[in-house]
Amino acid sequence: MRSASVGAGAVLAVAALLTSCSSGDGGGDTAPKGAAAAEVCEGFAGDAPAAAALRAVMGAERFTDDLSEPEEALDGLRDATRVPRADTYRPRPLTYCRLLPAEGGTTDLAVELGTAAKAPGLRPEHAGTVTSYTSGLQAFSSSGIGRLYFSCRLPAPAHGIVVETVVRGPAGVPDGDLEQRTRLITLANAAARQVSAELGCAGDGLAPGVPAGTTG
Repeated sequence: MRSASVGAGAVLAVAALLTSCSSGDGGGDTAPKGAAAAEVCEGFAGDAPAAAALRAVMGAERFTDDLSEPEEALDGLRDATRVPRADTYRPRPLTYCRLLPAEGGTTDLAVELGTAAKAPGLRPEHAGTVTSYTSGLQAFSSSGIGRLYFSCRLPAPAHGIVVETVVRGPAGVPDGDLEQRTRLITLANAAARQVSAELGCAGDGLAPGVPAGTTG
């Protein structure tokens, strides 16, 4: 009986050791969820100012971009360079990037691309509700939406286009948050610079880093 008890005890000890090792292996898997700011959506926020702006806007360090369609958005712009469009033609904007916090939550950010006949200018009622910035043809932002327009000139037979880049930030930010306006236009500018490079645009007039504000 004693021999059987010793044998059973040894088996239990070995089983406990194996279970402990298995649990240790699982607990050691600490790979972070999602991707860093500089890695999402083809790396459009790869420079330090854009990455910092993205983290501040989203209140997170890592993100998921599964709902993004960067290639489809770029293909839409490429199509626009092949055939001249009427000034009144406004295609549906396409989602270049959509981000959610990797740890969960409802905060989101979207970058949309489209074309425009020209930069629209600002109406009198926009005074005080947006800040204008120096980049591209026109750039301005409220605390919820940043818009940037830039010219994309391409070698013949392609046709030049005006690209509209829109960043839609999280809801609920106070209208007077001037820092949020600058963060959103910084992200719009970073996305525009990447899109311009992807398309091979000339003369885009886009500012490096953080665009300078001109009015409040």
